[in-house]
Amino acid sequence: MKKLTEDIKRILNALAHANAGEHLTPRQKRHALGHATRPAGQPVASAKTVARPQVGLYLGSALSADLMQYVVQTCLRIRHDLIVLTFQSEDAARALLAPYRAMLDDAGIRHDVAALKGEPPADLAHALRRRPEVAFLVCNEAGYFGHGLLNSTRRNGGMPIPVVLVTANDGAVGQVAGQAEMVAHLRSA
Repeated sequence: MKKLTEDIKRILNALAHANAGEHLTPRQKRHALGHATRPAGQPVASAKTVARPQVGLYLGSALSADLMQYVVQTCLRIRHDLIVLTFQSEDAARALLAPYRAMLDDAGIRHDVAALKGEPPADLAHALRRRPEVAFLVCNEAGYFGHGLLNSTRRNGGMPIPVVLVTANDGAVGQVAGQAEMVAHLRSA
């Protein structure tokens, strides 16, 4: 009977980590599988030491509704939190996020802002290398950073993770109030 109980625990533990191959980077997979195979009786790492998977949002001087719609939909679908990376002040970034804060909270997406310093492309890549929990980076295709990636001859502009460029969708996105309905629909799906 004890063997059966141990086998069931192993099966349930494997099921709990079955998504590790779906949406995680190789580094995140190794990290997740390391926790899946920890010896019995060893305590699980605290929430402070294990970061939840995140979608990175590069925030320039503007934040469009199209970009936020994509970010919210993606975070909901793949069950990731959000980290906003910016070279602006933290207060300026939070002011740009303010119209969308209720939408993020209603969707249950934890979000934080990380103000970076230095040269945008190089220091952004360096910051992403220090954050293995960030699965990929989203940015506005029309912004300075997006233009730089599109015009770059190097793959991915030298970024250590995939970069998704979001383009404007003329007239397809409603106001923030209309987006709350979209969040409710995605959560029920």
